[in-house]
Amino acid sequence: MIYYPLATLMLGGVTEILTITTPRDQEQFKALLGDGGQFGLTLSYATQPHPRGLADAFIVGRDFVGRDDVCLILGDNIFYGHGLPEKLHAARAKPRGATIFGYATSDPQRYGVVELDAAGRAISIEEKPTQPRSNLAVTGLYFYDNRVLDIAAGLKPSARGEIEIADINRAYMQLRELTVEILGRGFAWLDTGTHDSLLEAAQFVQILEKRQGQRIASPEEIAYRQGLITRDQFLEAAERMARSDYGAYLGAIAKE
Repeated sequence: MIYYPLATLMLGGVTEILTITTPRDQEQFKALLGDGGQFGLTLSYATQPHPRGLADAFIVGRDFVGRDDVCLILGDNIFYGHGLPEKLHAARAKPRGATIFGYATSDPQRYGVVELDAAGRAISIEEKPTQPRSNLAVTGLYFYDNRVLDIAAGLKPSARGEIEIADINRAYMQLRELTVEILGRGFAWLDTGTHDSLLEAAQFVQILEKRQGQRIASPEEIAYRQGLITRDQFLEAAERMARSDYGAYLGAIAKE
């Protein structure tokens, strides 16, 4: 599952990545991804000992971020659609403020919800409201300038005992520096946080890959096509997995 958010970051031009996990799971992530060199990436790792909310990522990862801007993506989110890389690069290129992505959904009460005015500006953000003011869910993909580190550090836990990402977004909204980019028709956003949604995502990916003959989240392919790894490195990856369908897929790309 981690390959999907990893591929999304790569499509947006992000090559220095911090993976935040529970202490129990970290070794499994390290065994799977290593230092990221096979993808042309630099991967680092940190742990969140206790679940303190999404915004805690900016406290845990403060030293890693340093003076840079930052992107946060949730490990159980899948994004797909023509033009997605362009939207990611545009959000990353903004010199100031924050960009979040809104997606129309039939069950917005499961998510953070953003309300827009007639000009498309955010006027309210609520976390899992019982009576949503709109059907626009805030997806698990966020771009922030470096001020997010101090904003997160100054937050107090909510009634749920968590440092809420909605409070960070609300802070940028109050500064009038929050951009809401809508992922409209033609885009898919899949939050695989439940058993049903995980099954739906698996079926979606299976259908697309079977009909198109292309993988929708291949970090080796993305790295090769973006010039992050050489052809020899790509061939090595294909050879290493030659007995699998995935290895055959990489091998076919290498022969193009």
